[in-house]
Amino acid sequence: MPGEKSLELGKRLAGVECRNTTFLSGDWPIFWERAEGVNVWDADGNRFLDMTSGFGVAGEGYGFTGEALRRQSATLMHAMGDVHPARVKVELCEALSEMTFEKWEGRKGKCLFGNSGFEAVEAALKTAVVATGRSGILSFEGGYHGLGYGALLGAGIGWFREPFDGQLARVTERLYFPKNSEDMEVFRKQLAQVDGSGIGAVLVEPIQGRGGIHVPPEGFLKALRAWCNEVGAVLVFDEIYTGFWRSGKMFACEWEGVVPDLICLGKALSGGFPISVCVGKAEVMDRWPVSGGEALHTSTFLGNPMGCAMGMEALRRYRQAEIENMVTEAGERLGQALDPLLELGFVTEIRGRGLMLGIQADSGERVIDVVKRMLRAGVIALPDGPSGDVLALTPPFSVTADEIDFSVESVKAALLGV
Repeated sequence: MPGEKSLELGKRLAGVECRNTTFLSGDWPIFWERAEGVNVWDADGNRFLDMTSGFGVAGEGYGFTGEALRRQSATLMHAMGDVHPARVKVELCEALSEMTFEKWEGRKGKCLFGNSGFEAVEAALKTAVVATGRSGILSFEGGYHGLGYGALLGAGIGWFREPFDGQLARVTERLYFPKNSEDMEVFRKQLAQVDGSGIGAVLVEPIQGRGGIHVPPEGFLKALRAWCNEVGAVLVFDEIYTGFWRSGKMFACEWEGVVPDLICLGKALSGGFPISVCVGKAEVMDRWPVSGGEALHTSTFLGNPMGCAMGMEALRRYRQAEIENMVTEAGERLGQALDPLLELGFVTEIRGRGLMLGIQADSGERVIDVVKRMLRAGVIALPDGPSGDVLALTPPFSVTADEIDFSVESVKAALLGV
């Protein structure tokens, strides 16, 4: 592993793609050919259990919104999203409003679509400027919000941001992201020292994903909500990874019952089509001027009908009562199966919520070795954390007990080098 066809595709790709994009070596990567449910098949016909959900996209597994895509593509593949939109864009806006701010506070939410998660973040940051007149951003160490220039303003992982610092405005203050109750005192002291008069947006993941799968202690989100209310800043929750049941709730902010001003969603929103959205309280979103024929923030594929149709099908599925039980039961089984790994001296913590779990190891080198060994055993997993020393497991919700047990045995064998 990889097989001959994947190796050959790697050689071809090396000649035509930016060399910084895809890591290529003699044992990496495999090239995907098809996927269904929790399984992926590569170009050589090898079958894998995907414990990543394809970066969190395949919430209910691969293909669960495929029929919606086929129906929509047969009639309308593209519309003029900010000029002559498709009907299904209206329906998706209404559905997103219903399941966010209408559910939380009985008030309308309004949508601003994009294509990738970082675009939703940048839409939120622009909205904060329009709403407050302030350009300042408060974000957190370890935070990951995508790699567009606007999103990089909030980046808390230095090696993503630092090569481009010379082109980034000096508008961001970064605080320590608390990981336990003891950390809360450090966080509160730092927050008390921030001059809120220039801060327009507080950008935070309710559970850090790329930063190492860290669940903040109770009270963290409430403290941010109170501070934003006090200084007049806009509270932005980046739930691109955690949204749509990943943590065991429809949205991770619901664990603490804190309502943001803006919420950024993507990944599992469509189950496989590039679409994202910033949903905000109507009174915040209405600070944007009424369109006079030219939108200040738009793109060619805004509200693409295929993505919207897949989003509608995904939301229909996410509203089914059994989804919460699926995530809860699978998450508990996965967590219990992983617990014995703590007896290994080089595993220091297992953390997370729902089907978003991380295994903290003693080094990034160990985790990379584990990921490669797991791939050879037929399981796809990823390293996480700024140092790559966390093994992340974020499988589709439909993962079975047998598949969980198989994947954990693969983790154990890889950790032990057998």
